[in-house]
Order: sequence, then structure tokens, then C-alpha cells
Amino acid sequence: REVAVASRLRGAALVSESLRNLASFTTVSATKATPELLALLPPSKQDDPRPYATLFYHLEARLNAATAMLEEGRLSPSRLEASSTAPPLLSGVELSKVLLTAHESLTAMGLTAIADGGLRDLIRQVECFGLCLLPLDVRNESVRHSEALDAITQYLGVGSYLEWDEDARCAWLLQELQEKRPLLPSHQPPDQLGPLFDSAVVDTLGTFAMLAELPEESVGAYVISMARQASDVLAVRLLQREAGMRPMRVVPLFETLGDLEASTDVMSKLWAIPWVMEDFGGKQEVMLGYSDSAKDAGRLAAAWAQYTAQERLVEAAKAHGVELSLFHGKGGTVSRGGDPSTFRAICAQPPGTVNGKFRITEQGEILTQNYAHPDVAERHLNIYTAALLYERFLPVGPRSPKPEFRLLMDRMAAVSCEAYRSVVFFSDLFIPYFRAATPELEIAALNVGSRPAKRRPTGGVETLRAIPWVFAWTQTRLNLTAWLGMGPALANLGPAEKSTLHDMYKTWPWFHSLVDVVDMVLAKSETGISKNYDTQLVATLDRPDVDDLLALGASLREELGTTQRELLALRGYHQPQQENDILLRGLKVRNPYVDPLNVLQAEVLKRLRSEASNPSKDPHEVALLEDALAITITGIANGQKNTG
Repeated sequence: REVAVASRLRGAALVSESLRNLASFTTVSATKATPELLALLPPSKQDDPRPYATLFYHLEARLNAATAMLEEGRLSPSRLEASSTAPPLLSGVELSKVLLTAHESLTAMGLTAIADGGLRDLIRQVECFGLCLLPLDVRNESVRHSEALDAITQYLGVGSYLEWDEDARCAWLLQELQEKRPLLPSHQPPDQLGPLFDSAVVDTLGTFAMLAELPEESVGAYVISMARQASDVLAVRLLQREAGMRPMRVVPLFETLGDLEASTDVMSKLWAIPWVMEDFGGKQEVMLGYSDSAKDAGRLAAAWAQYTAQERLVEAAKAHGVELSLFHGKGGTVSRGGDPSTFRAICAQPPGTVNGKFRITEQGEILTQNYAHPDVAERHLNIYTAALLYERFLPVGPRSPKPEFRLLMDRMAAVSCEAYRSVVFFSDLFIPYFRAATPELEIAALNVGSRPAKRRPTGGVETLRAIPWVFAWTQTRLNLTAWLGMGPALANLGPAEKSTLHDMYKTWPWFHSLVDVVDMVLAKSETGISKNYDTQLVATLDRPDVDDLLALGASLREELGTTQRELLALRGYHQPQQENDILLRGLKVRNPYVDPLNVLQAEVLKRLRSEASNPSKDPHEVALLEDALAITITGIANGQKNTG
């Protein structure tokens, strides 16, 4: 709510300033106005000698009324305001129509120089950004929706939604979606409906109620995290209808390896429902999770699952007559799908999956890096535009993997996934080592991320959000999340498979891109720095299994070396990123500054943890250490790049 209001206030201020400027400079008389323009003037101003200026001032007054309303904390006008001669202007579509009428009037009167000046600029801005600057995407986990519906079904006395199987859920949801009656009493807020409606359920229902108050242009997509079944999409549509919302596009997000593999079956089941096809208008957006799938299965297995999921989803969409858009949930790091070469990354997508549309998440310091400076922002958007245009004309054949490439990728993905999970999920030593050798716990406490570090306060890696998971390993320069599991997958190949691998690297753009970005991470990795964290933070632990933890750290650095050797052999290099002079020069300049920060960070972490176990710890000392830690975290992240 706060973000939506702040965005609308800022948008209204920018448009008001432009309208004020237009009114000052557009002093054209009524003889140069069409009847259509004059009809837009307030009744008391129909005979005004300067109709264009009057119209622009009137629009500014309506925006000022909207601003006053928002500043009072109200998202919609009162009946009195709505019926006034200058009701709050809340719709960018309405404003755009009025401005276009003014442009058409000026053009019809031969005043094209005025029409194509500041007025045309404002029309373009409003068409692009509306009055809200940006539509608000909302994201919540599927389990939260299921819990809300479970409270509703139990309240209604029809059973427990959580205990129903998938078919029962879909049947009930479809039945209710075609009913017109509300599920809950409208005169009573959810928190007064009894103990079934706990704080989590009330919060979920409150989110939908808040969205119902926003103008249509203020809301974008409702993203369902951890979507696993067709009922997850239907559940959101029912909750939207219950809140009285305008239809907001519902985007299932498939995040884990298993979810990506099952995504086509889930969407095919959904698209086979006639009500769904009519409700969605034959259009569907699907989001692919890069971060959690890599956390679940490792970078290599996740990347291949993302590739094949896109292919299958596109084929299924064609079969059902659905216009599909893919939303790529990437981050800045390689392990979260990032690639510094945006142009290459788009052109390397599976053929037939882009089709001139490419939606992607950009967050954290990547926003600052790509958009903080106007010239850089323009160049970045130009790269996106050029890549989307270029990709449409690329031949399909050279970009499509050969059958033998697919077979080898299937095998390598399986070996990589098993090797990754054997360390991250099946080793009892990994979690203690991870928490000791990295600043993971301290990062969570410092709140340096945009969301809580964990989805749930308990649990291991599976509950940890992808950003702190990746960020912690980036800080220690081991960068484990980008390469773990890849070394064994490459090292276990026979001569014939190695020959196929070289062919893949030379002729398949997607695989070439994957290898290059992992090689870039290896160029930034420093085993000596990582070993110092072990020496300072792991070796000093008061645990009987310290030697085993240290051995685990050594084995991880050994696997990093194996991965590096395999990639160097594949690329024919003697060092990572051998031909990337810009990166190598940058590392040569930055590392002498970043390396000491890593040494300082390990020492600060050691002291902080010592203070934490000290009953008579000095709060002032702890505050100083936390400040120092925050500085090292920022410095290392800026020095490493690709950390978001």
C-alpha cells in the first residue's frame, strides 16, 4: 500500500508539473480548437478564450485533488469528490485520451509544432508510465493461499481445504468461481470471524482487500511463489473475486527442480479447463525460478531444467491455443541466472520461447548498476531492444541442441545434481560449516536484503532465501553456488563424451554462454581467501568435529579446482577468462582493495562471535564491530560485482 501510494504521488507530481508548463506555453485561442476539444472543458469554461490552457489547468486541478486524497491516506474518492466539477484524476488511460484529443485538435488546426512538442512528450510518458509510474507486482506463497482457503472452508462447514486432494480442490474452486455470492460476510472483518482466521490468514486476505482499493493501472501481476498445482492458480482467482478485485493477471512461479519438471503438466491441466481459458482470455504468463532451482539442484542441473521447461511450456501453450509469456526470475549472480552480457543471454534462449517478449527481474545493486545514470539506463534498454529484435531473425537450426547434446546434458545434469545434493542436503557437516565459514547468520541479522533471510525461522538451506544463500558464499570468495556439482559432471565424462562436449561448446550458444559465465565466477574466486575464513572461524570452534568441518572446506576448494581445470580444458585456456581483458584488468585493480576487506571481515566475524558468547559483552564494542562488518560486506559486494 505504501509503495503504491508513494508511486502515485510521485507520478501525479511529475505530470502536474508538465501540465503546468503546457498551460503556460499553449496560449492558442478558441478559434484554433475543434468541437471535440471544447467539449472536454468544464461547463463554466466553455467560452474561455484560451481553451488549451484552461484544459491543462483543469487537469492539473484534478491531479491536485487526487494528491490531496492520497495524502489523507484514502485510495478512492468520496461520493462528493467524485461528483464535483474537478473530481480526482486517477486514471492514466483517461488522461491519455484527453491529451490525445488536444494533440489531434492542434494537428487539425495546422499547429503541429505545438502538438509535437511538450504535449507529445507528455502523451508518451503517460502512455508508458500512467499516473502510477509503475504497476505493482504482488507475490505470495501458494501455501498462504491454501491456509486462507482452509480457514474459509472450515468456517463454511464444507471441510478442510488442506486435507482435500487436487481434484477436490479444483472442483470446489471452479464451483465457487462460477457463483456470485460471497464466501464470507462483507460486514464483518476476517479478524472477527473466530480462531480459524489467525494473523497469517488475516494478512493474506488483507492483501487482496488492499489490492481491490487500487486503480487497475496500479497493479500488475500476482505472482504465486512455490506454485505446484493447477489449484494454486484457481485459489488466487477465487481470493481476488472474494475481495472484489478487478481481474489481475495470475502468474504461477515454478521454483524448484521438481516444480520446473512438472510445470508443463500443471499448466496443461489448467489450460484444459474451459472456464480458465475464458477467464484468462487465452493469455498466460508463467514465471521460472532461477534462484531456488539452483539452490535446490545446483547451477548446471537447474539451468538445464529451466531450458527444457521453457521448451515444453511453449509446446503445450501452442497445443492449447494459449499466448504464452515467460517471466524470468533472475538475479545478478550467475547462480541466480545472471549474465553480464544481456544481449548474448537473450539470443541464447531456447528457439521459439522469446518471440519479441522477455520479462525479467532486476533487483538490488543491479538496479543501481544498470539504471542509476540516464545514459547507462538508455544504453541498457537499447541492448534489450536490440537483442529482442535480433533474436527474432536468428536461424533456429544452429541454436537448437542436437539429440546427442540433449542426452549428454541429461546425464551431466543428473550427476551434477547428485553431487550437489550430496554435499548441501545429505551431509550432516554442511550446515554447521556453512554457518561457521560464512557471514550468513550475520547478514540475516543486519537486514541487508529486501526481505527476511528465511521463509521460515527454522530449518536449513531449503528455508533460506536464495539471495542470502548466494550472498554469503560470494562474500567468502568461494562462490560455491555457481559451480558446485559441475566439476564431477565434467570430470566423469569419457573420451567420446568429451568430444561431444567440445562440439556443444563450439556450436550451441546456450551452452557456450553457460560455460562462459561459470568461468567468469571462477576468475573471481580465491581459494586462499576462503581458506582464511576456515582458519579464523571454523578451526576456532569448540566442537568435537572441527577437523571434519575443516576437511569439508578443503574438499570444496578441491572441487573448485577440479571445476576450473575441466573448464580450462574445454575452453583451451590456461587461466579463467583468458580473453576477457576488461574483466582481468578490473580484477587486477580491485583485488588489492577487496582482499584486505576479506581478511578484515574474517577477523570482525571472529570478534563478533566471541562477543556474542561473552556474558559481559560491551554493547558499544558490538555496535562498532557490526558497523565494520556492514562496511566490509558492502565493499566486497561492490568489488565482486554480480552479487544481487
